[in-house]
Order: sequence, then structure tokens, then C-alpha cells
Amino acid sequence: MAKASTKKTARMEMRIPPAAKDYIRRAMAISGRSAAELAYEGAKRIVEEHERMVLTGRDRQAFLDAVENPAPPAERLVAALRRHEQLRRK
Repeated sequence: MAKASTKKTARMEMRIPPAAKDYIRRAMAISGRSAAELAYEGAKRIVEEHERMVLTGRDRQAFLDAVENPAPPAERLVAALRRHEQLRRK
């Protein structure tokens, strides 16, 4: 039985203003990366930034619960704040 062939790349076409094309070409020359690599890196960065900023489901609820009902400060933190106050007064 023959294996189904899978493409290792996919084609994407887009129309961009000439200034954007020039900017991309400059970035390619500076970085040594292809336009596809630059596009992928930029898209990946945007998605990662978004995912860091967006909490969903249980994560969001856990964050809101911690804000609304904070845990009491640890003894070491309280001691450190007291030492800081004492040093500041000297």
C-alpha cells in the first residue's frame, strides 16, 4: 500500500503595499531570514503575547479568587517588612 504524501509547506499569497514589501525585503537582507520565516516569527510573537494576557476558564477564576480573597502574608514576608521599616527609620 502506498503512503499518502504530505506537504511540508503550504502556499499563502497576500497583497501588501509597496512600502511594506520594501520593509520586508530590508528585514530579509538584515536578518538572513525568508519572508515566510519573518511572517511566522511575527505571527508567533503576537499569538504568544495574546495567550500570556488572556486568561480563560479555571485560570481566570483562580486569578479573580486570589484577588478577591488574598492569602494572608507569609511570616517571612512580615518579618522582612518589619526589618525594612527598622532600617528605614535609622
